[in-house]
Amino acid sequence: MGRKNKELDDNQKAQLEVMSRFLTVEQIADVLGIARSTFYEMIKRDPEIDGLYKKGRANQILKFASNLSKQSDMGNAAATIFALKTQAGWKETQRIEGVGEDGEHIIAYKWLDDDHEDDTV
Repeated sequence: MGRKNKELDDNQKAQLEVMSRFLTVEQIADVLGIARSTFYEMIKRDPEIDGLYKKGRANQILKFASNLSKQSDMGNAAATIFALKTQAGWKETQRIEGVGEDGEHIIAYKWLDDDHEDDTV
């Protein structure tokens, strides 16, 4: 017979959902004073703990995404570009089109989506 499995109390479970919004599994284990390997095992064997961690992460991601969407809708170009890069697979590329009179490069920028189609903006 081995040692009894470590369990989280109700207060720690409530903390887990809040902490998972910003901290990694390793950081949460450190805050709770639990060995990282033990905490990983707790997540694997206890669906409630796994669910609380995932719920906290998902809620925070939803909050970030909602704010990003609002910023993009209000015309924030940086938010729009970030959203397109992370969600639509767009990437900004540059290519040297030639050399100017003083030897400086003339650079053209274009956007490529996942299909690598030229979406020049």
